Amino acid sequence: MEGSFGSLSARRLMGTVLILLGIIAGIAGWLLLRRAGSGWRVGRLLAAAPHRSLAEARALAQSSEPAYIRVHGRVDSTEEFPGDRGMPVVYRRQRLQRRSGRSGWSTFDDERLAVPFGLRDSGERVGIDADALGEGLVVVPRISDGVASELPEDAIERPLPELPPQTPVRLRIEQVSTVDHATAAGVPVLDASGEVTLGPGLGRPLLLTNLDIDEAMRVLASDRRLSVLVASASLVAAPLLIVAGLVALLLDL
Repeated sequence: MEGSFGSLSARRLMGTVLILLGIIAGIAGWLLLRRAGSGWRVGRLLAAAPHRSLAEARALAQSSEPAYIRVHGRVDSTEEFPGDRGMPVVYRRQRLQRRSGRSGWSTFDDERLAVPFGLRDSGERVGIDADALGEGLVVVPRISDGVASELPEDAIERPLPELPPQTPVRLRIEQVSTVDHATAAGVPVLDASGEVTLGPGLGRPLLLTNLDIDEAMRVLASDRRLSVLVASASLVAAPLLIVAGLVALLLDL
């Protein structure tokens, strides 16, 4: 009899431990994703937004029901400007960053230049609210690392904070060109001229990438790849541990 009660007690203990481990794994995964910055949310929204054609985006903009969707088309503009390597660019973001901690970078100068542009496909066009683009832009960046004393004079157009000469700095350039095809996610609306424009809405940001979705995910995870991988594993393990713990407790009834 004692052996039977001891076995039941051990099973109950194991079930409780598994549930607690599952809860801890879930909390740890959530905290790691939060530490990874906005990239994980951008990736989740980009993958989850339902895909619609540009014609369907126009119909949604004309309806009274706002919707957060994903569209795809060729980048289109009549006002592009020359960018790096002579490419016709419609949006360019240049950031100067300094080392913050062991692996992080903090921005101390953020310069953006944009002209009106949109996406075109099958005779339809949807404009992009370029002023709303920020962390939602996902492209392969051009990165140059060095120290503060090596910053070229033409890299900046305004005064910067004083930095010790040997401070690690990074020049990060992200741009969108009219040679690109791009995917954007946002809420389509009619602007004052009756044109359809995609922008942020429903509590979600405007997203734009000139990459395939899978490649965009890899770029988003590149800065904190280990944290994202560990967080994903923790979030997958959490419900499995909790279910296993519940099964152990039910077997003990």
